[in-house]
Amino acid sequence: MDWRENAKKTAAVEAAKHVKDDFFVGLGSGTTVAYVFQELGKRIQKEKLRIQGVPTSHQAFLLAVKNKIPITTLDEHPQLDITIDGADQVDPKLDMIKGMGGALTREKIVASASKLNVIIVDETKVARQLGVNQLVPVEVLPFALSPVIARLHKLGGKPVLREAEKKLGPVVTDNGNFILDVDFGPISSPKELDQKLKALAGIVETGLFVGMANIVYVGGKEGVRKLEK
Repeated sequence: MDWRENAKKTAAVEAAKHVKDDFFVGLGSGTTVAYVFQELGKRIQKEKLRIQGVPTSHQAFLLAVKNKIPITTLDEHPQLDITIDGADQVDPKLDMIKGMGGALTREKIVASASKLNVIIVDETKVARQLGVNQLVPVEVLPFALSPVIARLHKLGGKPVLREAEKKLGPVVTDNGNFILDVDFGPISSPKELDQKLKALAGIVETGLFVGMANIVYVGGKEGVRKLEK
């Protein structure tokens, strides 16, 4: 295991400590959060931890099943105690860019329903400013693809339709939509950009997560740092 994978795993163990008995837990998506599933699965087996999880994607659902984490839904429990997720980029204010795994809309819905949002990243994901060497994923209705692309160009963005691997054509999200990866360069006001993007008809959600993270665990070569607002 290289240092980044070890850093993610160590950060995941710290994040999982926030989960207590009878918690309803938002389960994020991605390779980093997979370590959280493993840790929660171990605690369920060893400590008889009683929790129920709400997965943010098909991938998260399958990982929950694999690790024997009981599943529930937002319909049954519209308020969650905690969500643990990863991020593609985090700035000093704990604002984030997420969505390179394609689950940004469900991740934002689950995060919005949570009392506490805990994020785990390795230190390469921490940046002084969002948008530096990082694209912003935008989920868009297929019907609106061309008009949205034109409007993103007017906003100064450079959108590219995300293409699938091992399949011809674009990536299709769990919601049946497409994803545009947009280069805005350094973003001076993530909140303002998020509002402008969501005002465009056809955009379902953006990968700008502003003011949502409460705690970020940053795994590095020398251990884990805890960042809080």
